[in-house]
Amino acid sequence: MNVLVVGAGIGGLTLALELHQAGIPCRVLEAVPRLAPIGAGVNLLPHAVRVLDRLGVADRLAAAGVETAESVFFNRFGQLCYREPLGRRAGYDHPQLSLHRGDVQLGLLAAVEERLGPDAVQLGRRVVSFTDDGERVTVTVEDAATGARSTDSATVVIACDGIHSAVRAQLYPEEGEPRYSGVTMWRGVTPWRPFLSGASMVRAGWLASGKMVIYPVRNDVNEAGDQLVNWVAEVERPRDTTRDWTRAGRLDDFLDVFADWHFDWLDVPALIRGAESVLEYPMVDQDPLPRWTFGGVTLLGDAAHPMVPRGSNGAGQAILDAHALRTALAGTPGDPRRALLAYEAERLPATTRVVMTNRVQPPDTILKEVHDRTGDRPFERIEDVISQEEMAAISDHYKRVAAYDKDLVNRQ
Repeated sequence: MNVLVVGAGIGGLTLALELHQAGIPCRVLEAVPRLAPIGAGVNLLPHAVRVLDRLGVADRLAAAGVETAESVFFNRFGQLCYREPLGRRAGYDHPQLSLHRGDVQLGLLAAVEERLGPDAVQLGRRVVSFTDDGERVTVTVEDAATGARSTDSATVVIACDGIHSAVRAQLYPEEGEPRYSGVTMWRGVTPWRPFLSGASMVRAGWLASGKMVIYPVRNDVNEAGDQLVNWVAEVERPRDTTRDWTRAGRLDDFLDVFADWHFDWLDVPALIRGAESVLEYPMVDQDPLPRWTFGGVTLLGDAAHPMVPRGSNGAGQAILDAHALRTALAGTPGDPRRALLAYEAERLPATTRVVMTNRVQPPDTILKEVHDRTGDRPFERIEDVISQEEMAAISDHYKRVAAYDKDLVNRQ
């Protein structure tokens, strides 16, 4: 058995490490000719870090990021609504990590090249289609530099090629456009002095009048000891559903919404203006698919279950996919196609729950409740608006849906 992994994102590279650890030969084909540290922040929750720790790469990634200490929720007036510890401070055996997405991807790439060899990941090789003869899967590959096409084959092919997956498009040619949530987000990273605990994940405001997600992803980025702080501005906007993680954004399109967010713990408009560049992205997802696996081909990560980026869980679910697929393939070495079905049976319903919950009740539902109950006005006492127990219940519900309830993760 050998495996062809399509895509060298977080899911594809984690899968390569999982398969190598299980003794299953694999290669990775990646469309772009060079992997660069693009994008913004990403959070790895304890259930994902547990998987990466088993693979021996968690410490490498932790050194590049920030071990997140707490989650804090504020209204748009800077008033604290709810605070809870995260990761090891909450009693997990593994930390929660906040990193630049590029640091995660390049860290995983380095581990793959060290263990599988420098040719394990082939860049500039875009998979455009596949055929399956019942024994092997053959893919058509386009060279990024020349446009020339060739073929490659393997026992099974795993599509980790993201939200624009060519494999998914071939399996579901009539799927249609992504579902737009009505919210557009703008993202950036800014060198900034540590705020609050120096390891806080902040969610503030609400979508109807502007919402921010803010957290540090690197420490000591300059001589002043500043951190690299990731920020995401989310605003209800009519927008098309074009999905491009690298599309440039403009401050004039959203900065006015946050112009008066000057808090004693953070100057939000100054933080936004301090970013070297801004990226714009519509918050979209796709309806869950009825199946991922077709013969010797299956989907993984964003190719399988693109979700609205709320709940800090997209990368984590791809990592859990990779571990489940490795377990299935290692458990049925003589019948890899049956293994793909077993993987799907475990992960499709689990990720469907996360996709649907991200639409209606992610952790920042806490902020919606505060916004609606106060009429988007300051409060005297948060306890007169919503109880700590009710806010904790919202947070705990999401942990159970996304499978990172503390007792579950520690028991695993």
